[in-house]
Amino acid sequence: MTGTDPNRNTLWGRAVAEELVAGGVSAVCVTPGSRSTPLTVAVARHEDLHVFSHLDERSAAYFALGRARRTGEPTPLICTSGTAAANYYPAVMEADRARVPLLALTADRPPELRDSGANQTADQEKLFGDAVRWYRDLPEPEATERKLRRLRTDVARAVRESTGTPAGPVHLNVPFRKPLEPTRVPDDVPADLEEVAAHGRVEGRERSPYVATTEGHVTLDDRDVAAVAEALSVERGLIVAGPADPPGPDPEAITTLAHRTGFPVLADPLSGLRFGSATRVAPICGGYDGYLAGDATADWPDPEVVFRFGASPTSKPLRRYLAAADADQLVVDPAGGWREAEFTATDLIVADPSRLAVAAARRVSGPDSTAWRTRWETAEAAHWETVADEERPFEGRVLADVAELAPEPTTLFVSNSMPVRDLDRFAEPAARSLTVLGNRGVSGIDGITSTALGAGSATTDDLTLVTGDLAYYHDTNGLLALGRCDVDATVVVINNDGGGIFHMLPIEAFDPPFTEQFVTPHGLDFAATAELYDLSFARVDGEDRDEFRELYEEATTSDGSHVIEVQTDAEASHRVREELTRATADAVRERIDGD
Repeated sequence: MTGTDPNRNTLWGRAVAEELVAGGVSAVCVTPGSRSTPLTVAVARHEDLHVFSHLDERSAAYFALGRARRTGEPTPLICTSGTAAANYYPAVMEADRARVPLLALTADRPPELRDSGANQTADQEKLFGDAVRWYRDLPEPEATERKLRRLRTDVARAVRESTGTPAGPVHLNVPFRKPLEPTRVPDDVPADLEEVAAHGRVEGRERSPYVATTEGHVTLDDRDVAAVAEALSVERGLIVAGPADPPGPDPEAITTLAHRTGFPVLADPLSGLRFGSATRVAPICGGYDGYLAGDATADWPDPEVVFRFGASPTSKPLRRYLAAADADQLVVDPAGGWREAEFTATDLIVADPSRLAVAAARRVSGPDSTAWRTRWETAEAAHWETVADEERPFEGRVLADVAELAPEPTTLFVSNSMPVRDLDRFAEPAARSLTVLGNRGVSGIDGITSTALGAGSATTDDLTLVTGDLAYYHDTNGLLALGRCDVDATVVVINNDGGGIFHMLPIEAFDPPFTEQFVTPHGLDFAATAELYDLSFARVDGEDRDEFRELYEEATTSDGSHVIEVQTDAEASHRVREELTRATADAVRERIDGD
């Protein structure tokens, strides 16, 4: 008896789609192509899957990355064979280093066509090398129950591997022979396979993963928790929160530890602690990039212990300060990974940082840390007052204004190079409902817009992207998702006509080749993107702060998507940053010496 699936490829595609849904997947990103037809048809027909249609595989991959970064769950990717799969690679690299779940399903030619010179055939086996958590070349479609069980098991494993510890990318290579369309092939699919394809296990756990995975949390035994608590029972300590792995730390757990120890919390803007309720109940510091950059802290006593979690901090002055400190540095990582590039950590603790923070807080019995905490709070106040008194225009002010004015709640995505650094230094901690995200895994400027739009697609929050001109240009393809994927965004483009970050490097003193080979001015007029992608577009001189604030508030309260281009001078902005470093150092010394 023949089943309802017209051929084995259709059966295969339906089984994959059903297993994705059973594993908790609610959306997929698809790009057009022939070899992937069985997968595309299956997900398009599935009533429980939202299909985001993209034209560009690189943009699709970053869009999926953004959704996963915002939700902690994968949005699988489907593409055809050949170079299409290779365009996933930059996002796969970011997902690997940033520990973001990503699941790539790359359609492939059948094995007999590999290494044969057949058109659009490439070696896709282990295409992404060690960047993926797990790889499987799926079995070729065949109408047998054992192979179908294997297929569903592999897809179930793939979903769980992508969200494991550490989370990251997974690659499933999916070979298909023709016919790729749902064309009926008589007697190709026996009816008794329908249940396995459509429902997984015939009895019991219907609409649950074919292989259910029970995951625990990495915790320490009582003796080891007591040792951590003893190490934290000192007068001078710091809690350093780096960029968070999704879904991020529990703010209440970290503030509990901060309360018990009295330690300041140095919160990266991507840590999930810089903004929100934690700022009301714990000493959250965000100005360290300013006062640790100068010599104001040269005479400070070193911390005795540092409790670190998350990825390496964005701030170079903070990283250098920690490298020079004569302190026990406890790096807490649930995956046991090494994310401390200065190599000064004294202890790697394999545990969930939120759970460890709560457990250690119950046992901490250290001396009062009031004087130490006050020193950091004084430096914070001096930094923020110095910044507030600065009247000259500079790029960092744009990031500060966005963090202050963004409606609540907002997902704020910041590009690499200068935007994330300026947010780190100039966005003051506040009890505001902001979810701040960025691509700090390998810190590229490719795919920034697509990642931001992917994050925006996962929530009803307002979405603001702050990006540089080169990153905006690099991913203009990604703007197509505004219409195709029904996402609204306010995009702030800081346009300094080139690579402004290079003014921070010694190569600035060597011109030529500095301007043409590093700054690379482009002279592009981005107003044309408005008509191309149906956006509103406004341009403002970076010296007119009031106009920018008005334009930004208007954009975030209006329907549709908006681009605000802020024209700035990269060199002048960098000179202001340098002078603020000196002014902050003077203010910190004056206050602390005065006390």
